[in-house]
Amino acid sequence: MTADEVFDPNSDYYTSPPVTPEAIAEAERLLGVKLPAAYLRLIRERNGGKLRRQSFLTPFPTSWAPDHIGVRAILGIGGSEGIDHELGSRYMVVEWGYPDIGVVFCETPAGGHDAVMLDYRECGAHGEPSVAYIDEDRIPRTIAASFEDFVAGLVDEPEPEDD
Repeated sequence: MTADEVFDPNSDYYTSPPVTPEAIAEAERLLGVKLPAAYLRLIRERNGGKLRRQSFLTPFPTSWAPDHIGVRAILGIGGSEGIDHELGSRYMVVEWGYPDIGVVFCETPAGGHDAVMLDYRECGAHGEPSVAYIDEDRIPRTIAASFEDFVAGLVDEPEPEDD
């Protein structure tokens, strides 16, 4: 998917300055992981931003909804919103008590009570991570096999079901 298909073209919220190869190398050094190729392709086009589609369906209930999570933005590298910023992923793992499994890369509407992370538990620091959702219980649950699958699975907010 292209940045135009993923990000809201009418918003520059959560968008960091254009990314450089040096910034990518420094972010990977600081975070201690190799970032997924699909993530890097996307942020080279646009370095993070508010999403067009802000939900991801889950096979389990969450504190957010019975069948999905909300995601506002994918965070880029650098700037005041980047995953490598002093208040970025490493800070959020410590501050919010998320499991130390990888990199927080999404902004969610819950304001820190939940997270979406690149999950390196199975692949190691230099492999291709899956994507995990971390709810208030702090238990990581896999929601996508890869970053690319996560982006492809973003949907508009599902309509509430009638009881």
